[in-house]
Amino acid sequence: MARVTVEDCVERVPNRFDLVMLAAQRARDISAGAPPTLPEDNDKNPVISLREIAEETVDLDGLEQALVQGLQKHVDFDEPEEDADEVLELMQAEQNMAGLGGSDDAVADREGTHVVDTAVSEGPEAPAETAVPDDAEGGGEERI
Repeated sequence: MARVTVEDCVERVPNRFDLVMLAAQRARDISAGAPPTLPEDNDKNPVISLREIAEETVDLDGLEQALVQGLQKHVDFDEPEEDADEVLELMQAEQNMAGLGGSDDAVADREGTHVVDTAVSEGPEAPAETAVPDDAEGGGEERI
């Protein structure tokens, strides 16, 4: 059994980091059932993959492509996009059905109050607006 050194492999793949990534991908392929291109000689899969790279019995471009595909988290698919106007109309229809749509006046009508703007100056102590009950006999103001 011959020892595999990194120097034997660096002649084929000059960057040591790329070498490690490619050898690891090939070792995973062998573990997944890909047949080794060299006799196993009772070696483990990482050693077999390094020997294959050193002796140039494996396609490095194919390994690199498999490595990139294995590391991808998001794969783009060409899906047709829906028309923006149609989506907007559907959203508005859903809001109206749920009773969420409408203006402040419509909300105030449902609550039996109307909105009065009482702010004179802009400042932290000035209230922006208060809700006043529609019936004049009601007791006091409520802040919203």
